[in-house]
Amino acid sequence: MAPMPASSETYSIAGLERPVEILVDRWGVPHVYAADDLDVFVGQGFAVARDRLWQIDVWRKRGLGQLAADYGPSFVEADRAARLLLYRGDIEPEWAAYGEDARAVTEAFVRGINAYIALVDAEPARMPVEFTRTGTRPARWNAEDCVRIRSHGPLYNFARELIRADIVGAFGMEAELARKRPEPKWTIIPAEGLGAEPIPAEVRRIFELGTGQPNFADASNPSAELGGSNNWAIAGSRTDTGRPILASDPHRLLLLPALRYVSHLSAPGLDVIGAGEPAIPGIAIGHNATSAFCLTIHPADQSDLYVYELDPEDSSTYRYGDGWEHMEIVEEELAVRGEVSRKIQLTFTRHGPVLHVDHQARRAYVLRSIWSQPGSAPYFGALRYIRATSWDEFVEARSHWLTPTVNHVYADVSGDIGWIMSGHVPTRRDWDGLLPVAGDGSREWDGFMPADAHPSIHNPARGWVATANEMNLPEDFDYATWRPGFEWCDPTRYQAIARELEKGKRHGLGDSQALQTSFASITAERLVAALPGVTLVAGEARRAAALLGDWDGVVGGDSAAAMLFEIWFRRHLIEAVLEQLAPGAFARIGATDIAGYDTLQITDLMVRPDARFGPAPEARRDEIVDTTLAAAWREAVAHGGHDPSVWRWDKLHHAQFVHPLSALTGTADLDTPRVGKGGSGLTPNAADYRPDDFRMTVGASFRMVLDIGEWDRGVFINAPGQSGEPRSPHYSDHLDYWGREDYLPLLFSRAAIESATELRIILEPASDAPW
Repeated sequence: MAPMPASSETYSIAGLERPVEILVDRWGVPHVYAADDLDVFVGQGFAVARDRLWQIDVWRKRGLGQLAADYGPSFVEADRAARLLLYRGDIEPEWAAYGEDARAVTEAFVRGINAYIALVDAEPARMPVEFTRTGTRPARWNAEDCVRIRSHGPLYNFARELIRADIVGAFGMEAELARKRPEPKWTIIPAEGLGAEPIPAEVRRIFELGTGQPNFADASNPSAELGGSNNWAIAGSRTDTGRPILASDPHRLLLLPALRYVSHLSAPGLDVIGAGEPAIPGIAIGHNATSAFCLTIHPADQSDLYVYELDPEDSSTYRYGDGWEHMEIVEEELAVRGEVSRKIQLTFTRHGPVLHVDHQARRAYVLRSIWSQPGSAPYFGALRYIRATSWDEFVEARSHWLTPTVNHVYADVSGDIGWIMSGHVPTRRDWDGLLPVAGDGSREWDGFMPADAHPSIHNPARGWVATANEMNLPEDFDYATWRPGFEWCDPTRYQAIARELEKGKRHGLGDSQALQTSFASITAERLVAALPGVTLVAGEARRAAALLGDWDGVVGGDSAAAMLFEIWFRRHLIEAVLEQLAPGAFARIGATDIAGYDTLQITDLMVRPDARFGPAPEARRDEIVDTTLAAAWREAVAHGGHDPSVWRWDKLHHAQFVHPLSALTGTADLDTPRVGKGGSGLTPNAADYRPDDFRMTVGASFRMVLDIGEWDRGVFINAPGQSGEPRSPHYSDHLDYWGREDYLPLLFSRAAIESATELRIILEPASDAPW
């Protein structure tokens, strides 16, 4: 790699002990070098603000409930909901939970952010376009902002608990089991008393207002958090170099700017590179000089809905035990753009925030969650493990990780690989957390599953570990005691990964890249293999079966069969099977989230129909296939014309990174181009989509593959680009690579970084600096 000429910028900023050097490489990654272990985090904060100032400003204001001050009265409800979810406990145990230097690290990080904000104030030409278009300004940060905000991370399984309660109440338990079976095998403990009453829709609405991505065109309809992820580690005995390989591709909402930010932090005692949440310090997914680490969601249950009986004479008093308790009422002022400030009330019980009060029914609905516990700022626990040099050190460090619950996968230069579940899971002795319960004290958490009970695998004989959000509790795990959760993703992504890793060949970096981007669908393979045994009557159904019959189940972008299959499975078959098992339930649930359905059960029933399909199961199965395949064929013709040879899945299925302000401003100049994509929500290259327009909602915008020890051979992608600044060359320069499933170098050595540096930023300490 030939060295490239680098431009240079120098700034004097307060709060530094010594100079900091930031080398920005040709792919937009800032490599921060400091001689002081806190100055490096000042540099990280400065780099983040330089690239993502509007994004992190919105993150902070959304989390603190301050969007209405910038964007008007439509955000008042969302601001109030967000404030309900803030951490309001003692700040000292909060900081202590993340390690002895966590507060100092975070203070340094926000000094860097504030230094860049001051620079923008002094030089208005640097102001990101989003601020100028909306007439807003970035606000200064406090270190506590980073930890008090909980709602930027996923919280399982509150929304799913509400869906389940609704389906059970409307259609019965059998309908719920048709929608989603618990795993491992479990008999759901029925709701009783107050918990069995219908739950007002307002409860879920307020929760989603407080946790969803802000919708600037319609503040009442935020984007819900969805996703899944893959990761694996392969022992050196199974690779072509004799060194372990670690791969990570977390799947979250496709956002612009990208959800994660890649940076490199180098200082005495610290040399770590990888991806983190832009608005908090550190690296959650990456590697240091000896160890690599990554994560996927392990959807353990960290929340419950508590229903309270209210005193008929005083709606601020609720029944608890043998008596009554008063709610805590907090009054706050909420600034609103274009209006006078509003007074709002926030109400809390001993268990958490009150999301909704039904005065007529005399009921209050409260979220109890891990977020009320000290140390539960999502992803902040990574600060403890970024310096780990061995498996044992990593296991101990991640034992303090509270939320979200994750599958940590690890590999190091000594050859160790491993998987361990991390996160605080409440112990529920008398119920399973799958349905709402009364808040009267009869259903209390009994502490948390201890860290030494977390399941793990270390250096397995098979030579690899992998996770894909599937049910991965070991057979000997005592789930009946700990009851960590019963809701998981369809296991077929994991099965496709395991099938490749089990092959006898030596595995290389290219193999992991191909596996991360694989469009193989075991669901498609199984359903297509079953079609020859199905009696079809409709001519369109027979033509559809003929087209699918020669297909290998790879949901490639250029595949006509993939287009037909996805239309059939996602838009017709799921609904038809659920309507057979639970009439009316599909319309109640909606069709947007494939994780809301038991897609494995649907596939199993198509392959082996049983009595749930009536007295003649195979005949009824055939009717369903005949009707839905014919309908899918007609829809495919409507989309692609009468000649299947020109059909392509990527003509329908696509990604587009749309700027959050596009709908508000009526302009699309900040959006990326449309990118046709293969895959689906059930392929390793996870690409779930909205069934109404086939636009991807979730995917792996960040991917990483590492050759452990030969760190400069590591590769990554962070689509659409590292920067959120539309004027930056790194705003969307990863998009083409991502669109064709390609990767970029993730350089680690100083020599390699110097050769790829395009910009050198020097931060000099100056006590009298204007920023």
